[in-house]
Amino acid sequence: MSIALYHQIFSPRMLVSFLMGFSSGVPLLLTLSVLQAWMKEEGVDLSVIGLFSLVGLPYTLKFLWAPVLDRFTLPFLGRRRGWLLLCQVLLMGALVWLGMADPGKDPWLVALAALLVTFFSASQDIVVDAYRREDLADNELGLGSSLYVNGYRVGMLLAGSGGLILADLFSFQQVYLLMAASLGIGLVTTLSCREPEVGAGSPKTFKEAVLQPFAEYFSRNGALLILLFVLLYKVGDQMASTMTIPFYLELGFTKTQIGAVAKLFGFWATILGGLFGGIIILRVGIISSLWLFGILQAISTAGFVLLALLGNSLSLLAGVIAFENLSGGMGTAAYVAYMASLTNKKFTATQYALLSSLMGIPRVLASAPTGYMAESMGWVIFFGCCTVVAIPGLFLLHWVSGLSQQSP
Repeated sequence: MSIALYHQIFSPRMLVSFLMGFSSGVPLLLTLSVLQAWMKEEGVDLSVIGLFSLVGLPYTLKFLWAPVLDRFTLPFLGRRRGWLLLCQVLLMGALVWLGMADPGKDPWLVALAALLVTFFSASQDIVVDAYRREDLADNELGLGSSLYVNGYRVGMLLAGSGGLILADLFSFQQVYLLMAASLGIGLVTTLSCREPEVGAGSPKTFKEAVLQPFAEYFSRNGALLILLFVLLYKVGDQMASTMTIPFYLELGFTKTQIGAVAKLFGFWATILGGLFGGIIILRVGIISSLWLFGILQAISTAGFVLLALLGNSLSLLAGVIAFENLSGGMGTAAYVAYMASLTNKKFTATQYALLSSLMGIPRVLASAPTGYMAESMGWVIFFGCCTVVAIPGLFLLHWVSGLSQQSP
């Protein structure tokens, strides 16, 4: 490893990316699985618990208020760090309020608190994404994005699995207070890191902040092709992953075997995939990495076909899960870095929020019919189709790789 590469990997900027990812990952499951467990324990009706999934809407709609964060600069800490500090303080306060509420007596007050948590969490995500794009050089976006994603996964692991384990030892109120305190890591990071220097400036009017990000993007050569690529690059991988648990169970694996293998091989393979992917992107660039990781993702999906043909084999299950998560972690690192590279630094928050919202569309729409497909086709043909679905994304990559990426 060269000295220059060593300094890039272990630079303070990369540590900031990881810690900000952690701070973004903690709140997500606290308004989903952990809150659902708490409400169930308090005897809340299942129909009400189901409706609580709607509190996650701010994560999908965050592009609507992202222009505010591009247009205005608070009178402390700078354009990005000022908003980041405010969002983090309000997020911690909302988590404390949620922890002090009583789902059994007033579920709708809990819903309001949870909605505020997701709103401030989504707002934090907007600013963190913009900060990372503006703080890192273009050739550092891959590694920085992979460390951010890994930090996000660690935060989710702490809040999701850790929160449920702690709920057996402490009250849910105490768990939420502990999780709110853990966000102090993000707060200290914001106060300690530097404010990015952006030569592109910021929008001068609110109208410019709302309209110009879209006008500027769609004025580019191949803008629609690039959006189509963003929608399709990981669609095969996402379709296959939707049905993996029913697939494993139908092959006769026990829930303990699935959980142990997924936890031991899956989680750490994803973490290593993101880290290795970031280092590879640093060496060969984003476009070359998208090619390599896209092909690996398709091959890993084909691994499910092999598992379907050979049947119940624990060693093969471990290999398939490890390879699928390793390639998926690499692909996500390149994918997130590519989206960041598309943004104009004058409108980073708005353009990245829009692209990341679009990223979630295929996960929902393409995954919806997968159960019907698997039932009618059988597992071998279904996973074969998921492998083939990866090809259009790679085909589009052939075209978008020739288009000039903007890096103002």
